[in-house]
Amino acid sequence: MSDVTISESVKYIGVDDATLDLFEGQYVVPNGISYNSYVILDERIAVMDTVDSRKVGEWRDNLQKALAGRTPDYLIISHMEPDHTAGIQMFTELYPNAKLVGSAKAVSMLPQFFEISDLADRAIAVKEGETLSLGSHTLTFLMAPMVHWPEVMVEYEQSEKILFSADGFGKFGTLDTEEDWTCEARRYYFNIVGKFGAPVQTLLKKAASLDIYTICPLHGPILTENLEYYIGKYQLWSSYEPEDDGVLVAYASIHGNTRKAAERMKEILEAKGAKKVAITDLSRDDMAEAVEDAFRYDKLILAASSYDGSVFPCMQMFLNKLIHKNYQKRTVGLIENGSWAPCAARVMKGMLEGMKELTLCDKIVSIRSSVKESDIQDMEELAKEILR
Repeated sequence: MSDVTISESVKYIGVDDATLDLFEGQYVVPNGISYNSYVILDERIAVMDTVDSRKVGEWRDNLQKALAGRTPDYLIISHMEPDHTAGIQMFTELYPNAKLVGSAKAVSMLPQFFEISDLADRAIAVKEGETLSLGSHTLTFLMAPMVHWPEVMVEYEQSEKILFSADGFGKFGTLDTEEDWTCEARRYYFNIVGKFGAPVQTLLKKAASLDIYTICPLHGPILTENLEYYIGKYQLWSSYEPEDDGVLVAYASIHGNTRKAAERMKEILEAKGAKKVAITDLSRDDMAEAVEDAFRYDKLILAASSYDGSVFPCMQMFLNKLIHKNYQKRTVGLIENGSWAPCAARVMKGMLEGMKELTLCDKIVSIRSSVKESDIQDMEELAKEILR
């Protein structure tokens, strides 16, 4: 268990998972992930969520150590995703008199995952604004549907002013990883929660009325200082506004010629004064990071080879991810390559036209096989347009 101190009464009982290769079966996590769980020790005891099946045994040991022989009265279920609920079956068997507390939707989902014989007698469905007194600690329940599942709720502990924020304010990486919060929190947000900006905004409005000293998420570090910074990032990200003035050049190249065009495009943009130019190879680089950067910067240039009468598959995958995550409010330029029937730009444009509030550059660069001097002139024109 990571050495985490919250308070005398609120204990961290979560676990780090340093050997996980893919989070949710798709996101590379080079520094692993933490599954956070907490226990509030008072006249009555509440356990706040469980952990992933990979770490249930370690979590049970942490819980029993924190309890020091006492018996919990409640298990609070913020979110039914399996990386936070795999310990529920074990918990119900270890503590047969403890109640399970969740939203009505969470309670209805429990039988989909577990066989709990006396569930009807043990489950308590709570509503928006309802409270649960543990003694000197009181939990207020706030519903957070579609952040990022429909059953999600968060909890505010009134005496210590703690927001248990479910997947909100989470990040990739174990708790003992020393790294900047923002990059991995951004990658986490846009790839996992990003589609649901409006529900996040609704939750942030509820949180704005609370006096919060500590944020305890289900992944990543406990946040105790400069909370305005973290909340401000979530306000920005969930509104889909660009975070930085810059250009992401994302390319999909078969034999290397489109890569050369993208690299030349980066040089041209920098020469014309672009504040920041990032570049990503969609065939090789982390797709989740490419999605993160697409949302981070206010401009995007897509460079892709034509392929089978369409566009090279990794570019199509990238655009599908942007569509799925509600990509919007950006300016986009297109570069295509084709040896006999260039069609990548048409396909990319068709996919982009379904997105909200995008500005597509009029200039489209169309390369035949390899970059020529005339193509460089076209790229100069595109750079001028997108930087305007």
